[in-house]
Amino acid sequence: MAILYQEDRYLLQLRDNIPTILYPGHWGLFGGHLETGETPLEAVKREIWEEIRFSLVAPQYFDCYSDEQAIRHVFAAPLTCSLNDLTLLEGWDWALVTPTEIKTGCIYSPKAQGAYPLGQRHQRILLDFCKAALK
Repeated sequence: MAILYQEDRYLLQLRDNIPTILYPGHWGLFGGHLETGETPLEAVKREIWEEIRFSLVAPQYFDCYSDEQAIRHVFAAPLTCSLNDLTLLEGWDWALVTPTEIKTGCIYSPKAQGAYPLGQRHQRILLDFCKAALK
């Protein structure tokens, strides 16, 4: 997973509303699964390219979060371009959100014309990152 940020805003993806995926219709971080033989760093670079056509340069390892569903290796990197320079290839919508919006756990999507929840695990990761950034 990648925490992509611009100043005090964080890029989130509104996941497709498909019942067979984790967190359907929820906001979350970009990223995905490891392919055979891939390291977490290789995977996050590949996933971000596949999902938004952004080349991660020197992402910093943040932390690892494990639960019964997945092991999530989390990297962080600045988003060095505008959303207009990217292409959303996976997900329903995207947004740059503030820490206040992350805390509320519900974010409005103009494209989906409604407010959708932030996935709990994604919210925890982002709140931990914001807290660490303040230190």
